[in-house]
Amino acid sequence: MPRRFPPEFRRKVLDLLKAGRSVAELVRDLEISDQTIYNWRRQDLIDTGQIPGVTSTDQAELVAARRRIAELETELAVHRRDAELLKGVVPPKDRYAVIQRMAPEGLPVEVCCRVLDVSASGYYAWRNRPLSQRALRHAWLTEQIRAVHLASRGTYGSRRVHAELRLGRGLVVGYHAVEMLMRRAGIRGLPGSSRPRPKHQTPTASDLFHNRQRRHSSLGMLTPVEYERLHPIALSVA
Repeated sequence: MPRRFPPEFRRKVLDLLKAGRSVAELVRDLEISDQTIYNWRRQDLIDTGQIPGVTSTDQAELVAARRRIAELETELAVHRRDAELLKGVVPPKDRYAVIQRMAPEGLPVEVCCRVLDVSASGYYAWRNRPLSQRALRHAWLTEQIRAVHLASRGTYGSRRVHAELRLGRGLVVGYHAVEMLMRRAGIRGLPGSSRPRPKHQTPTASDLFHNRQRRHSSLGMLTPVEYERLHPIALSVA
């Protein structure tokens, strides 16, 4: 990493050059590289308008503009992640949990706290506070939910995960708790089939007739039509 020198020191070096000192003498006496001195002298010529180039003032403005752009991009990333993890107005402790998830993703904690309208000191106090029994149970249940979801190859939704926890693993947990924990952990199942269910239709006279024929056949009985075909004379005499 290159050494950083204060502006006063650079100004002193430039004044010594103007006074007649050579670059080699300044390198020996001040223990700085000759390339650094050449760069300072060239920048001074640009700042005084003697040669074309970007002045120190313009460079400072560009650096400040790039820094501000980076800050805005970071805030935008926090807003997008916030929209994914939070739905509507939530209490501070839920926002702290979201910040704890965003921090390992490389988003600065201070920016996350400012965007989510909580204090950084409050977040750190919450993070260092020991977990309650309810929080410990939620963390344990979330791991169980992850295991069931992974075993289903990511297909199970909240209802099937809840059924597996209750019936398959014998855990006492409500459906709404499973749904909440899956939502917080970002665990989703595959959507179900959208095929319409068949609707019940009122049978017609033809349907009733054919059903009656099938029922007689299954019982080994002749239907009136079959009897007429087999015994036409008996029917005509009757």
